Amino acid sequence: MNALPTLSATEITTDRLRLRKARDADIDGLIELQTDPRVRAHLGGPRPRGLVERYFDADGIRAIADKPGTYVIADRETDRFIGTLVLGRRSADLPGHVTGEGGELELTYLLRHGSWGAGLATEAATAALRAAAAELPDQPVLVVTQTANERSLALATRLGFRRVSTFTSHDAEQTLAVATLHAFTSPNDAHQPTG
Repeated sequence: MNALPTLSATEITTDRLRLRKARDADIDGLIELQTDPRVRAHLGGPRPRGLVERYFDADGIRAIADKPGTYVIADRETDRFIGTLVLGRRSADLPGHVTGEGGELELTYLLRHGSWGAGLATEAATAALRAAAAELPDQPVLVVTQTANERSLALATRLGFRRVSTFTSHDAEQTLAVATLHAFTSPNDAHQPTG
């Protein structure tokens, strides 16, 4: 397991969102993300509901809540589950790296289908990247997505990631995009990490 540091904040807030650790009340939303064919269209398709339910029955929320850099995206006012965001380390065993040793920071996110198109993924990703830029040394950050996932590639571009290569994984062409972490440093940052 890679021992490189990740974002340590337990909560990050924005004008509309709260990025926080997962709670038991989030399990229904987490199951929905894994079983919704629209959300999983570029992630190998929906997972069988029974399999996902058994996973949470066996491991509970701890398997997600205890992972560094893993957040639930929730509405700031209502705490309604919107999706997930992970700013973790890309395993050296996986294809798609910009350093020889791997282990770069990697941004991933999933939002409920009903939350698409409102700029929430952009807001959540920007907040997490700004919090990480304030805490961690400058380094590359990766986004890896299926090339066919035009929405995700457009979001990466809006965030400032640039496409650097493609490769085949999971029987589909993947695009690797990169940005430097400190490109997200903002002296007027209104996003507040806590914890």
